Amino acid sequence: MLRELEACPRHLFVCEKSSFLQEKSRHSALVESHYYNCSVSLLLPECASLPEHIKRTIDNFGRYYLVRNLSLHEFVKEDFINTFVKKGAFYALTYRTRIDQDNSAAVLPTGKLILSVDKDTYEELGLQGKPSLYSGKNPLRHIIQVDLTEEGLASGGKKFQRVNWAFTEKKPLKFDFLLAWDNTEAPFILSYFSNYDVKESNFKITSRISRDLPCPVLKSGDLQGKPEESCSSEELFDWLGAVSNSIDCDNDSSNFISTFCCPHPNNTIERAHLCTINGFVIPENIQRLLDQLREYFAEPKLTQWVSLIVHGFADSPVSWKEYEHGFFKGGENLYSFVVFNNQDYWLQMAVGTHDGCPP
Repeated sequence: MLRELEACPRHLFVCEKSSFLQEKSRHSALVESHYYNCSVSLLLPECASLPEHIKRTIDNFGRYYLVRNLSLHEFVKEDFINTFVKKGAFYALTYRTRIDQDNSAAVLPTGKLILSVDKDTYEELGLQGKPSLYSGKNPLRHIIQVDLTEEGLASGGKKFQRVNWAFTEKKPLKFDFLLAWDNTEAPFILSYFSNYDVKESNFKITSRISRDLPCPVLKSGDLQGKPEESCSSEELFDWLGAVSNSIDCDNDSSNFISTFCCPHPNNTIERAHLCTINGFVIPENIQRLLDQLREYFAEPKLTQWVSLIVHGFADSPVSWKEYEHGFFKGGENLYSFVVFNNQDYWLQMAVGTHDGCPP
């Protein structure tokens, strides 16, 4: 028992380096397939205020929507599928559901409806699914997928009748949902769901300036770092987490509260600007922001790199693509880009215990 208590939960951390200029660079595919994001942070060393082109990009993120007690059967209606799903990039995620305890659901931009349900709900629904990867030998949780773009789901078809019956009569399910749509007609969500309690939500944007900050020395070609020359990607990842959470990076081994310190070698920079956007952030907006960071070095800067850090929802049914996501102790699923002034980048991806290896 003591041995189990002392054992640390498994975490996965994957790093790679590439260039935005390479034809096979997969930065866009990585961003586009991490569907459900709750926080995006920009760290700009030696920067006092956000450049106007980055600020405009953030201001153009638009809105997202919260719909209360939305019936799940609304997503299988032909009108909904034709209006939103078939026009692409529609996102829905249950709000304040616990992935390890509650039933939860999500609509992916690919048109898949994903349900993560407990054993009783699964048996009552009577729909085909599979045991959760993280529910042990006697599955207490199941995953159900419904392809909303499938021809057999057309209104009046046998599959539609079965799914609709399951959601309306056999086991009616209602959730609070976060909705977003990468479309100029996104405000139409308000009128389409007007029979429900629907609210338009704004992103929460905060900025903080850190002064006289110890900052790791990086070389774009040295992902592993070199002693006395540059820091590694893993060391940088820890440092970014500390800075994002306002943890002092200038401690020593005798400090009672924290012994964390900036990795060596490092330089003290005069200031660093941290901007954080919280809300239901869709991948398309993150991609636009990443494109603007690439343009950041169009003019000479005092720093050689900037970073973009993205946190996924801890209770989302999926992390990347359709990879099942679990919570365990923290539900971590995040990634970051370190963008260098020569168009090289480092990609860092991290997940917790109940997740597969990032793509």
